[in-house]
Amino acid sequence: MTKFNDLNLDPKVLKAVAEAGYETPTPIQAGAIPAALEGRDVLGIAQTGTGKTASFTLPMITLLGRGRARARMPRSLVLCPTRELAAQVAENFDVYAKHTKLTKALLIGGVSFKDQDALIDRGVDVLIATPGRLLDHFERGKLLLTGVQIMVVDEADRMLDMGFIPDIERIFQLTPFTRQTLFFSATMAPEIERITNTFLQAPARVEVARQATTSENIKQGVVMFKASRKDREGTEKRRLLRAMIDQEGDTCTNAIIFCNRKTDVDITAKSLQKYGYNAAAIHGDLDQKQRMDTLDKFRTGELRFLCASDVAARGLDIPAVSHVFNYDVPSHAEDYVHRIGRTGRAGRKGSAIMICSPRDEKYFEAVEKLTQSAIPRLENPLAGLPVEEDSAPRQDKPKSSRSRSRGRKDRSEPRAEAAEVVAVQPQPVEVVTAPEPRPERTEHRHERNDQRRESSGPRHDRRRNDRHDQPIGWGDDAPSFIRLSFAERRAN
Repeated sequence: MTKFNDLNLDPKVLKAVAEAGYETPTPIQAGAIPAALEGRDVLGIAQTGTGKTASFTLPMITLLGRGRARARMPRSLVLCPTRELAAQVAENFDVYAKHTKLTKALLIGGVSFKDQDALIDRGVDVLIATPGRLLDHFERGKLLLTGVQIMVVDEADRMLDMGFIPDIERIFQLTPFTRQTLFFSATMAPEIERITNTFLQAPARVEVARQATTSENIKQGVVMFKASRKDREGTEKRRLLRAMIDQEGDTCTNAIIFCNRKTDVDITAKSLQKYGYNAAAIHGDLDQKQRMDTLDKFRTGELRFLCASDVAARGLDIPAVSHVFNYDVPSHAEDYVHRIGRTGRAGRKGSAIMICSPRDEKYFEAVEKLTQSAIPRLENPLAGLPVEEDSAPRQDKPKSSRSRSRGRKDRSEPRAEAAEVVAVQPQPVEVVTAPEPRPERTEHRHERNDQRRESSGPRHDRRRNDRHDQPIGWGDDAPSFIRLSFAERRAN
């Protein structure tokens, strides 16, 4: 059996690995580390939880043992699709490189640019970043990629799902042609294979398991669920989730609950808290500090249930997760492999239970087709139990007369009766005459008009005096012969 001592790693790296408690490499590590130490490009395909991070971290530390980093020019680059995965890689680097003098920088969103720029300016040997934040630093002129010797793309298929492929291609073009490239993923889509054919040179393909397979240490199951009424689906589904958790009993020490939508993540977490379960939510809309604090509480055992979206399906390396509950069937079948890969890690046993409603059956069929295995059907723990009081059918309330459909009459009633209801007896109308105008006000109005005419100036006076001596519509510009004719007519 191969040991880490047989892989030609640096003695300082071997010491750190031994202190971490590892003696025997996993199949992906045993196949990828020797090829990486030889300077070859590596294409690694392995299911989640098999130790891919150490497969590139250990040879990278060994190869970078000689040399020194320069300011703004990292010597190696690790690209990760999510912040959580990038932070996980950084933690692994700290563990395995603690006896060396290598430096690192973590470039992820939600952190100040100023602090990250300070690390880059001092020079780093290993740069761990998400594509978006890395390009932000490059476009600001704070980073040069011409000194990259080793480039790693972790979870390449997730990069494809999140739309990072154009960014990955641009980053490849910014790095030297002579770099060493390592690709690692659990699944290999055709688009990913096109990129590997373009940017990798005669890679050593290390495939230790069939693509999109699940670990044998994970006990899987699915509960087929159908709500009693459409508007009660959410309530009854959350009740089923609580019943499934209670059914597992003490074997469920902690669990990750995956939902497809961020709103469902928040609602599920608040529902569990309402019923006394120690739960919290994590998804992409939360602040980075809040996400990291929630993960730390889950790692230390302070938090028992973590409700998460698929942003947390990659990069959560928590060995002691006992259960994974899929509140929703993932819309992408590949995400199912990564979700349940959060349990059953490092040789431990784990359980993955899923809830499938009628609307998710097409996604469920895609999951079974991808994994090429039938997921066992489990009995609904709520079968035979009465429906909760709050989910009983509501009594129909009488329609208000002010509703929008008040003009519509019940077709079952005779029209004659409806006519009698709306019949109205004519009422005599009282005629009110308007009061006669007060003469005082009229006189005052005339007085005010006269005062206004007197104060209007000579031009207005001429208009007033001559308005009977000129035709209507000519104004002051009427010709003299017309004025004369009107004046003679008036005199006669």
